[in-house]
Amino acid sequence: MGPLRAGINAVTAALVVGVLIGLALTPDGRDWLRRPTLLPGGTANASASPAPAASPPVAPAPVEPRLMPLEQRAARGQLRIGVFGDSMADGLWTGLYREMRDQPGVTVTKFSEVSTGLSRYDYVDIQAKTTRQIAEQPVDVAVILFGTNDAQGISLDGEIHDFGTDGWKAAYARRVDDLVAMLRARDVAVYWVGLPTMKRAGFDAKMSLINDLVSARMTALGVPWLETESLTRNAEGEFDAYLPETGTGRRRLMRANDGIHMSMAGYLRITEPVAARLKRDAGLTRPVATPAAEAAPRG
Repeated sequence: MGPLRAGINAVTAALVVGVLIGLALTPDGRDWLRRPTLLPGGTANASASPAPAASPPVAPAPVEPRLMPLEQRAARGQLRIGVFGDSMADGLWTGLYREMRDQPGVTVTKFSEVSTGLSRYDYVDIQAKTTRQIAEQPVDVAVILFGTNDAQGISLDGEIHDFGTDGWKAAYARRVDDLVAMLRARDVAVYWVGLPTMKRAGFDAKMSLINDLVSARMTALGVPWLETESLTRNAEGEFDAYLPETGTGRRRLMRANDGIHMSMAGYLRITEPVAARLKRDAGLTRPVATPAAEAAPRG
């Protein structure tokens, strides 16, 4: 190598070293040295830190279907009410039928079935059954009362959850939510009726657990919750088979001998606030006479 070329190489090397030293002595230069640089071929150098992981995409919040108000439905001249639930709902249907029968264009249909509930979908799958029912006979409003058969384990995703456990509560809440979501997706307004006070303390505690869980879900979902416990207790806050009749104040037998179900007077008692709420929401103001001694409708 000639003397001239050797001198040029020496100068070049000195300049490179000087630049590197200068960069190392400044904050930006140190940062530049630490940042990964692309090598020929487009790959990062071996000493580079891995690039930060991209944030996972945020799923959009589910959009609740916009339900047509009851008043707008009734203004069309038709309001189809369906009552869903177990044997307790059978009595609720009887009372609601009587309360609404004089309202023009209003129909009340029984979809309830004895010995059913939200715990034993291996016996009757309420989600599938209700979906099928309203496909065959559409309704505008679903009035729901379940629970008297639900103090038992739930089998979900291959696991059995004992009644009252955290797993059971989560599974039951999921079934409640799914039922409401299915109805709302079909433009059906939902009203959920709570369980009454029960005679036996142990059973009453189980029904209260269900009431607490479902009422919390209705609050979260924005669904009207119509409690009946206060309507089925005496002035001391205890179960009483005899309670004052609305209007007259006369004590009437309100409960069946099993301490669970109601007499006809009892069903009318828990139906009154349900009917009043439906009439208010639908803008129905026509007074309805419901003599207590009148026989229940057949069907």
